[in-house]
Amino acid sequence: MTEFILASASPRRLELLRTIEIEPWVIPAECDEDYGNLTVPEDIVKELSKRKAESVYSNLPAKAGTYVIGADTLVYCSGEILGKPKDQEDAERMLRLISGGTHEVTTGVTIIKTDRTGLHNSTVTFSETSKVTVYPISNEEIRDYISTGEPMDKAGSYAIQGIFSKFIKGIVGDYTNIVGLPLGHLYDALKKMEHS
Repeated sequence: MTEFILASASPRRLELLRTIEIEPWVIPAECDEDYGNLTVPEDIVKELSKRKAESVYSNLPAKAGTYVIGADTLVYCSGEILGKPKDQEDAERMLRLISGGTHEVTTGVTIIKTDRTGLHNSTVTFSETSKVTVYPISNEEIRDYISTGEPMDKAGSYAIQGIFSKFIKGIVGDYTNIVGLPLGHLYDALKKMEHS
């Protein structure tokens, strides 16, 4: 029987997997998230997703037919990489930056699959990028939004599926990618790995 492990504590990623009828075990990854000299968003999220998947996979007992899924998402705006805000002031700065413009959301995904023996694995890593355009947001609206607490653990300081949806003008690309896991790309990769 195939088992899936989500190497993330994100409730949004868990919810997304459940929408495509994947019920994973959740084992949050414990690894260094410092990306050093990397500057290209795609490279950063692929590297971090790989670290997360590998840190969970390396602690698993050998078991056949297991897929470990690691993911990392970041926002890129005006030449700056926006991760999770450090504090409310940082969240306010990020929200001012994305207000009234278009930014990119990139998610990196790594899938590690064990073979029939449970000993050998194959790994696939990819990234997906979507564009998000935001209506202008007033300083008062930004402060009100921060007071809800919603932005504090999100890349770019917002959740597109939450209260922030009222500020979204449009998106180009995969919506689920912006939430934190590009489901179409993920499902296609899982199918290919199953038959490889």
